[in-house]
Amino acid sequence: MTRSSDTKKLYSTVLVEDGTGRKNRKTRERAARQVIAREHAEQRAAEKAKLAAERVEARSTSYLPKGGEPGAAALRSYRGFRVPSHQDTSAALQGAYPFLAEGGLGSQGVFVGQDMYSGGSFVYDPWVLYQRGIITAPNLVLAGIVGSGKSSLAKSLYTRSIPFGRRVYVPGDPKGEHTAVAETVGGKAIVLGHGLRNRLNPLDEGYRPGGLSDAEWASTIASRRRDLIGALAETVLERSLSPLEHTVIDIALQAVVASNDVPILPMVVDRILTPDPTDDDRLAEDGRMVGHALRRLVSGDLQGLFDGPSTVTFDPTLPMITLDLSRVVENSTLISVLMTCSSAWMESALLDPNGGQRWVVYDEAWRLMSHTALLKWMDAHWRLARHYGIANLLIFHKLTDLDNVGDHGSAMRSLANSLLANAESRIIYRQESDQIGTTGKTLGLTGTEQKLLPSLGTGQGLWRIKESSYVVQHQLHPDELRAFDTTQRMTQNPRRFTNPERSGDLS
Repeated sequence: MTRSSDTKKLYSTVLVEDGTGRKNRKTRERAARQVIAREHAEQRAAEKAKLAAERVEARSTSYLPKGGEPGAAALRSYRGFRVPSHQDTSAALQGAYPFLAEGGLGSQGVFVGQDMYSGGSFVYDPWVLYQRGIITAPNLVLAGIVGSGKSSLAKSLYTRSIPFGRRVYVPGDPKGEHTAVAETVGGKAIVLGHGLRNRLNPLDEGYRPGGLSDAEWASTIASRRRDLIGALAETVLERSLSPLEHTVIDIALQAVVASNDVPILPMVVDRILTPDPTDDDRLAEDGRMVGHALRRLVSGDLQGLFDGPSTVTFDPTLPMITLDLSRVVENSTLISVLMTCSSAWMESALLDPNGGQRWVVYDEAWRLMSHTALLKWMDAHWRLARHYGIANLLIFHKLTDLDNVGDHGSAMRSLANSLLANAESRIIYRQESDQIGTTGKTLGLTGTEQKLLPSLGTGQGLWRIKESSYVVQHQLHPDELRAFDTTQRMTQNPRRFTNPERSGDLS
């Protein structure tokens, strides 16, 4: 009995303890559920408040219409693509979108302006690009209608190159635009024309390149004089010389040089027309046409420029030299003769191994290329540009100007077209709509590039460097803008040129 009662007492005690434990556990569980429920309620309340704030913000925000913003700012608004998105390699996209995918020409060279698509600076230097292997021919072609800004670009390219050690030579400036620039940069402008005191002797020895012995120099002078007299005769005759005529010139030239310290052209003409009695009797007849052609330069309609010793000198060490032809622009034969002489001058400077790098600028190229002798000379220097270390710059108004060079299918037309083929840098400024097809076909422009040309503004140009394309806005310093201005006569106050005695009548 005792054990049984004790067991019952213990059992009742255990039951009491177990009941208390369950009660406490339920209490704790209930309290925990209440805490969790309270936290969930607080989170839901925070989320509801956040959504409410976003709704209020969304209601207070004004959105653009689905079709984009109207008016002048329409293109600035986001508009969804109406074509499916396309993904491709950067090489393929570069061909599809040439203006967006180009990376520029680097930072070495002469600053030109701003790349209108990338927004970065655009720098160009034919010598640097050749050294980097981007181009293989340092020749340029620049075309643009009047007022498009092509002349300012050309002047910027060569004047900004002078601090880099380059020199500039303009072998023929029909409008005299480069004279003021040459004087500004410390160079020289050789101005020739009727009524001026300047004379040019085609038989001058010219500049002597370094490294030549006396015998080599004497041979060079003789060859240069012989070639120059022959080229002048061909220019005036407008045909090639016969072997007999070359012989006549050679004999007369040798005789004049042997008997005169300073040979001049009138002496050679007299010797051709009246040979020495000891010479062959047939020389007078063989050289009659050549003699009369050269006579035009000393006593005919072309006299006054070549009939005496030179009063101007050619110094290739100057930063810039230009031959101003503005006084003879009405006489195409005289322009050709002067250009032939200046070409011989520059030939001697280019042969100097220490002559350095040089820009050679052909402005109003259509005038110069119409003469066979000059076109052949230009073509030779175009092909030898790398050997001479020069960059030729050919300036046109429009590429259809080439149609004025020779007949269709002629050798002259082929030479003119070869100049474009040997220029891997093509700069095209604004062109009229009727010129787009010819320009695009001649230069191999894409349809996108052709559509761009009529809409280019002043100073904006399409640059084709090999197969790469850039649209560049040329930028000028205010001092450059004043120095390069070619519109002074159109913008000057007419009162400056009014007769003072009659100025009161116009007030």
